[in-house]
Amino acid sequence: MPRRILLAATVVSLLSGCDIPGLGPDPRIAQREEEAKAIGGACRHALRGLEDCYALNPKASKAAVFNGWKDMDLYMRENKIEGSPSVMGKAPGAAKPASDIETEPAEKKS
Repeated sequence: MPRRILLAATVVSLLSGCDIPGLGPDPRIAQREEEAKAIGGACRHALRGLEDCYALNPKASKAAVFNGWKDMDLYMRENKIEGSPSVMGKAPGAAKPASDIETEPAEKKS
């Protein structure tokens, strides 16, 4: 009986140091967190506010976006880096030029 207990204790102590594949955290979760953190840093460098960053990236974790934004803010302040404003293109046909807008009703043809 004492041999079995000793053998079981030895096996358990040896296996406790093993890293069994498939039982660790999912790497996709860590990847999503790092991506959200990068989004936050990019928003800070582009001189965007946190609310705008959240609105532009609704699927990203807000906590990770905030951490990335905060880290980039600290880095930019320490190294005296000026941000560069983002240039977002307008969607084609989103707004008509003022000359194309009709202000009076069109004449009816009889």
